[in-house]
Amino acid sequence: MSTGENGVIIRVHRTQGEVVLAACDEGLLGRKLKTGSREYLVSPGFYGSTRVNDDELVALIRASTIVNLLGPRTVGIARRAGLLQNGATSLLDGVEHAEIVQF
Repeated sequence: MSTGENGVIIRVHRTQGEVVLAACDEGLLGRKLKTGSREYLVSPGFYGSTRVNDDELVALIRASTIVNLLGPRTVGIARRAGLLQNGATSLLDGVEHAEIVQF
């Protein structure tokens, strides 16, 4: 498990036959990100509180049907593992974000 503010935090949600992984850079928890007129809270209720290392995150992404990634560290791990193509991310208030849906 990773420790410190540079870790990755995850939560796995299971709903209607889907395995949804929410993962973010630990330092983003509790922040409010604004995009246009909308504001998003990086909530521990959604992203959880379990710290994982790089290998654990990659395994969880591969095992999930829907993935929500937030933050440069978290997104970078997925990219280096070949799970995200270039240009497959967006920015939320300057923070890199990606979603993966696996069929």
